[in-house]
Amino acid sequence: MPERPDYAALIAGHTVVIEMINSGDAGLPVLTQLLRVAQPTLGAAGMAFVEFAPTGGRVIAATGAAEWAIGRPLPPSDPATSCLMRGPRVQQVRVDQQPGSYAAELTRRGLYCLVAARAEIAGLPVGSLHALYPTDGEEITGEPSVIGYLATCVAHMYGDQTGLPVHGDGPVVAALADGLAVVDRNGGVRLWNPAAARVTGRTAAQALNEPLPFPLPPPGQVLDHRLPDGRWLRVTAGELPGPGQLRVVTFRDITDQHRRDQDRDLFVAVTSHELRTPVTVIKGYANTLTDHWDSLTDADRRQAARVIGQRANELARLVDRLLSSATDIGPGADTPRTAFDLVEALGSAVADLPGELRQRIVLRLPARLPQVLGSRPDLATVLTELTTNADKYSAPGSPIEISADADEHTVSFRVSDRGIGIRPQHVERAFERFWQGESGDRRRYPGAGLGLYLVRRIVEQQNGWVSLRPRPGGGTVAEVRLPRG
Repeated sequence: MPERPDYAALIAGHTVVIEMINSGDAGLPVLTQLLRVAQPTLGAAGMAFVEFAPTGGRVIAATGAAEWAIGRPLPPSDPATSCLMRGPRVQQVRVDQQPGSYAAELTRRGLYCLVAARAEIAGLPVGSLHALYPTDGEEITGEPSVIGYLATCVAHMYGDQTGLPVHGDGPVVAALADGLAVVDRNGGVRLWNPAAARVTGRTAAQALNEPLPFPLPPPGQVLDHRLPDGRWLRVTAGELPGPGQLRVVTFRDITDQHRRDQDRDLFVAVTSHELRTPVTVIKGYANTLTDHWDSLTDADRRQAARVIGQRANELARLVDRLLSSATDIGPGADTPRTAFDLVEALGSAVADLPGELRQRIVLRLPARLPQVLGSRPDLATVLTELTTNADKYSAPGSPIEISADADEHTVSFRVSDRGIGIRPQHVERAFERFWQGESGDRRRYPGAGLGLYLVRRIVEQQNGWVSLRPRPGGGTVAEVRLPRG
């Protein structure tokens, strides 16, 4: 790291970031651009941002020597997670002296030191910004205040809640969304906090001394109220002690929760439809064979049997997805991990794909790769889900490429399509259960929204991780990284 950061370059780069925001960009594209600006200014080999959630952290953006980590989870049990969430807001850490898998992985990659700064709102951490260095830390003489400033900029982006957080369940979300009001005995508003203004769209000047814009529930009770614009609020109230008969009211936007409930209803309907379709086809062809066996040619019988087998495989796969998504264990949890040849396993898995899909596959695999440590049967499931997803969201006949390579610590493969692509703000949401891209047109893109959810569970059970990104020129790239054997 240079002794004095290049402030002119930092200001110029930050101006580009602000112009992106002013042009309507938000979320991960802006965050990634900020990391690109910060890396040369801080003299870092790589930059990364870890978003915190109740279930731990996850690397959602990275550049340079840290780009491989995009999508990597940081479980709550990893010492790095607790280290980053506690202590000084800006801290320098000797990675090679820290326990845990994340620190060990950084050390193996020659990154021995990081300078980390928490992004906080009202004292609540939303994430941690990391500058990574290949030195032992003694040569890092730049000002920690720079990375602290950049982390504050990231926190401001979270405060705007435009595209961040990407997971929607971070510890700060509820605090950001909670409105607070104090109401007098006549129902007039006496206090209206900034979050109340964000939630309702009413400024303090508009709200003070006016009635609440929603019903007031009895003390200790909860009321869900729908606003005229279609959003839902969850309202609670309680009495303040003292002679003034004041009541305190808290409320938050729960529109997303209502949407999830609607998504579950839609999931049941879509799943019923998807189950009914193969069952109907199987029953129809079976009845045809039973009732018209003698009048059918051998070719007709073989075709009917082929269709029955194909639809039965589809049905079995759908049932497996439903059962796996309904449990906390999931596929592969009890499968022993062994070392195997990824190139050979990918070739075998492609050979087992349905014929129409298999014809679209273009394999770009090296002759040999280091062995990978994981579950070979589950790899076939992962590849099937990723290629099926690529098939669904791309034009018939367009190629679906499968490529693979390795670095010093991981073996990876990618499934690339030339379809409708994925928006940067959706690269994490796509792994949520029941979520489906372009969900407004389910007739064109049918499905239950379970495939990518299961892929992430399977891969992470094997100590790997998976990520999505837009493909240059259009389409989507899904990348899976697994530990070397």
